[in-house]
This record gives sequence, structure tokens and C-alpha cells, in this order.
Amino acid sequence: MENNKIKKEINDVVNDNLKALEQLFPSAVKDGQLDIKALKEELGNFEEVGNERYELNWAGKQNAKKIVQQGIGNKTLKFVAKDSKNADTTENIYIEGDNLEVLKLLRQNYYNSIKMIYIDPPYNTGNDFVYNDTFKMDKEKSDKAEGIISENNEKLQKNQKSTNRYHANWLNMMYPRLKLARDLLTDDGVIFISIDDNEQANLKRLCDEIFGEENFVASVPIMSNPRGRQSSQFIAQTHEYLVMYSKNYNFLKVFGEKLTEEQKKEYKNSDEYGNYRLLGLRLRGGRATATESPTLHFPIYYNEKINDFYTVKKLETDIEIIPKFENGILGTWRWSKEKIEKDKKFLIVKRVKDRYDVFQKDYLTNEKTRKVKSLWIEKEINYDNSSKELSNLELDDIFNYAKPIYLMKKIISMIIEKNDTILDFFSGSATTAHAVMQLNSEDNGNRKYIMVQLPEITDEKSEAFKAGYKNIAEIGKERIRRAGEKIKQKIEEYNSNLKLGEEPKKVPDIGFKAFKVDDTNIKWYDLENFNEESQYSFDDPDSLDFVLGSNDIDIVYEIMLRQNDVPLSENLEVLTDIGNRIYLYASTYLICLETEITEEMVEKLALLEPLPIKFVFRDSAFKDNISLKDETFRKLRSLIERNSGESKVSYRVEFI
Repeated sequence: MENNKIKKEINDVVNDNLKALEQLFPSAVKDGQLDIKALKEELGNFEEVGNERYELNWAGKQNAKKIVQQGIGNKTLKFVAKDSKNADTTENIYIEGDNLEVLKLLRQNYYNSIKMIYIDPPYNTGNDFVYNDTFKMDKEKSDKAEGIISENNEKLQKNQKSTNRYHANWLNMMYPRLKLARDLLTDDGVIFISIDDNEQANLKRLCDEIFGEENFVASVPIMSNPRGRQSSQFIAQTHEYLVMYSKNYNFLKVFGEKLTEEQKKEYKNSDEYGNYRLLGLRLRGGRATATESPTLHFPIYYNEKINDFYTVKKLETDIEIIPKFENGILGTWRWSKEKIEKDKKFLIVKRVKDRYDVFQKDYLTNEKTRKVKSLWIEKEINYDNSSKELSNLELDDIFNYAKPIYLMKKIISMIIEKNDTILDFFSGSATTAHAVMQLNSEDNGNRKYIMVQLPEITDEKSEAFKAGYKNIAEIGKERIRRAGEKIKQKIEEYNSNLKLGEEPKKVPDIGFKAFKVDDTNIKWYDLENFNEESQYSFDDPDSLDFVLGSNDIDIVYEIMLRQNDVPLSENLEVLTDIGNRIYLYASTYLICLETEITEEMVEKLALLEPLPIKFVFRDSAFKDNISLKDETFRKLRSLIERNSGESKVSYRVEFI
């Protein structure tokens, strides 16, 4: 319904004039701002321009571009052991923090290595909160009553339709995140984005710019609410969209869906090769005319008496079958002459009304799939199912409007193979993680996930808050824990009732390493400015190098964030036989945080097998023994170079 409250403002002349102009010339007022150039054009005054181009522009676009390139500052990811599950064995990651910061922090480690990204961002309905990436307001100046920012005075602001830059605010939020997301995708990677009509058109144009119009795959309408949203003003909305882009269309591979029982019934014929259905050999669709693909246009000759066919006429009684459409346009076959002669046993000629046609025997196999359709209306996609799924985990009163597991499994199965990684950086209740674990339990896969969620504060009056969940991230982590245990329990019950000859199922990876965005552990600025003449005390080297309260594990992870192509899920071990603060990450990176380096220690490090590809030491650990530092560097570098041979891996010795 309309807002009938008496306005606080009196005599808002500028805004009234702007609205009057918008009624006359809608194109001249964009996001509450007057476009002088567009107004002139409405009045017949067209400026001469040199080069025009088709692009999407909005207020703040240039700043959004700058945000992409800005550094992450003094931020890092800290490991949260108490929130993690099976941390020593899991390959899954859950990160709590602003997704813009997280994407920047992950960029070096996961560049070009994520097979699929799925996000369900704010739809910009007028009541959504969007990220404010330039937030600088003091808590004392915040105005919660007007819905300007969230209850925790940071990160989010309500994007009401009355806001002058309503669409621009949303685009400014999405642009840098999508730009960074593209860098993480593999060359054959794909991004899926859920959206509704409020921003679908803008999202399409934004993605055309970031991913390239040629990499657009589909915008799939999803029947999410068959009853229709009765709160809609004129038309009861039943659907939303799933926008799909590839990183590189040339490398894109989309897996089909397994056949339903109803589809399997189409394979009603059988021969010595199995059950089959008949498909017309005429090519329909792209390159289907003789002009477009002349090598596939030729006659097939059929002899009714001997019930045989061939591509070269042999007898006067042969019947010529030419591929053409109903309107007489010459068409093509799907098979070449050579393939027809080679695999004739899989073809059959049948009379159709007053003519003959050629058909292919399409056999039913366990691997048989069909292309995913461009309209999804299955009842399992109905969002009511997500309520039931959360109810099974006793979380139905805690979180609203989660995506159904069926939907996420369908999306994942289209792109992700059994060992790939999926990223969701608006993860909400973590349906994506739940779907990954569920799929792995069904086909013994090893798919991995990275979930990212801002710790949005839950309303004090909500059931979530009353149940002890102070923010959304806590709900997501708890859902993963409960869902994993349900999956494990179901598999264990199945394995306890195996029949003779049946193979036991394997419990998938149901754990995750938890991280959160936090301030740096390392005094990078002090280290950069440290020199021989600086007056530093070596009595407390940890206070010299590290922030008060930091621990070794966090420091190791912060150093690893500065490496290339090293997942955060790798194992971390302490080499206690050499020292108390010597860590080996992913069996290849050695981080030495000892406060003092000795010759004996260096000798032991040099004997490690296999030799790490990188050694990291603290400058302060060598104290004033410059010769030992130089000798350590030369000795290890020599060993590394000798062991690397012709390997292209970058082997190094570094210092912090």
C-alpha cells in the first residue's frame, strides 16, 4: 500500500520540481538525479559527439572501479578453532566477514581456481540492506530510526526506493564483488546469480560488461512460488531468475540432467544392443540448412525390396530421401556419409505418411542425460521445501527464505565435477554447503565449498536471537554442523543394514575450517621501516614483529594469504623435532617463527625430505648475526635450486 504518512519536510521545492520533470520526461531523471543531457535531448537539443558506445553508467561507477583495485589494508583471515569442525581433515572453508574484503584476501590463493560461484545477493526490493563500502560514519552520528545503517553501526545500509541513488547504490555494491569474483573462476568456470525483476535488467548489463556479453549462457525463470505473491501490486509474482555466465564460453561444459522414470519409458523399442527410442536424423536448429552446412546435405537411398539403405544409388528402384523442412528449404543430416556407412546398424528407415525418413536408435544407458531446460517449474524448486528442510534440522523458526537444497543440487550438478570447488559469498543459511555435502553422500564425490557471510546482527525480537544466534553467520555454521551429522547418521544406518554383495557408503567431508576477517597480526609497517640504525629492543622480539595478542597459527595463515595457489584447507604441522615454532604448511611451505635462529637449526632444515619450496624466517630472529643470515639464505637457496631442477615452481627463501 502507499505511504500515507504526513511528510516531515515543508515546501520541498527542488524535489517537487524534480518529480514534475520525471512525470514529463522519465528519461531525464535517473535515480533521483537530473540528467541535463537527457533533458536537452527530450527538448530536441542533441549534442554532437565523436564516438558513442553502448554501456551501462550510473552515479559512482568510477569509484566502484577504484574499489576493485584498492588494497585490503591491514586485514587478514584468522582461524577460529572453536567454530571449526574436523579441522585437521576437512577441505571446506567457512569465512565470516565482509565479502568484498574476503574476495580480496582470497584472490591470490584462489586466482583462476574456483569452478563455480553461486550468489543470492540482496534483490533491491526497497527494503533490503546493501553493503556500504565507503562507510565512515561515527556511531554517535548514526541514525537507526531512519534505517540508514544496520544495528551494528557498520557495513550495511537500507536501500529504500525513495533514496536518490536507489539503483546506483545496488550497482556500486555489486560491481566490485563481481569483478573480483571473475578473477577467481577457472577458465571453464561459471557464475550463477539469483535475482528478481527489481534488478534483473541491470544485472544482465552489468554482467555483460564484467564477464563479456559473449559469455552469457542463460537467464532461467524459476517457479519459486506457484501460488503467487499476493502482496505484489498488480500481478502475483511466481518466479525469479537464475542468471548464468561463463568465464570463457569456448571452454564451457554444462552437464545434462539424468532421465526421469517417465523419460525412460520413451525407450520402448529393443534390439540386441538394448532398449532404444527413435530420433530423427534430420538436423534441427543451428546450421540446419544445406547452405549453412553443405557437407551434411546429401541423399540417402533406400531400397524397399531388400530393406537396405546407402549413400550412393545402386539400383533403379532405390528411393531417394533428401533432408528438407516443411517449407521446402533444403536441410541437413546430423551424421556425415562416412558415419552413416560405418554405423548403419544404429539407423532405421521408416515410412512417415506419404514419404520415407531416416531415424537414429538412441539407446538407454546409465549415463544418459538430457539438456537442462530454460524454464524450471519442478515442484521441488518451490521455496516451501526449504522450510521443511530447515524444519528437519530444527532451524525452521530461525531463518526465513532459504534456497531449497534441490535447486542448489541442480545448479551444482550442471557444472561441478566430483573434485571441484564452489564459492558462495552471500551464503546466508549455507544451503549451498548443505547441497554439496548431500551430493557427495549420493555419488561418493569430493566437491569442496567456500562459504562467506557477513555477521549480520539478528533482530533482538527474532526467534534466532532468542535461540542464541546473534548473527546470520552463526546460523549458517550451525546448519552445516547439523546437516553433516544428519548425513553421517543416514549413511551409518544404511551401512549397518547392508545385504550380501552391497558396498558400504563413505561418509563425505562434513567438516569445515572457520575463519573470520580481522586486523593483521603482523607489524608490516614497522618491518618495512626497520633498518640497521633503528632503535629496537631485541628483548621482546614478538612485540617487535607481531601485534599484541597474536598467535602463531594466525601468523602462518596470514603469511600463506600472500602465496599463490595455496588453498586455506591444507594441513598445518609443527616440526617439533627441529623447534617449537617451526610450521610446515601443505608439506611445502616452511614458516619459522622462532625468536632465535641457530646453525644447528639451519642444518636440520636443510636435511628435510622432501625439501620445502619456500622458507620464511623472521629478520629479528637473526639478531645482529648478519653473517648467519647470509649463510642461511645462500645455503638454503643453493639446496632449493639444486632440488628444483627444471621445475617451473618458484623456490624461495624469504624474511618477515
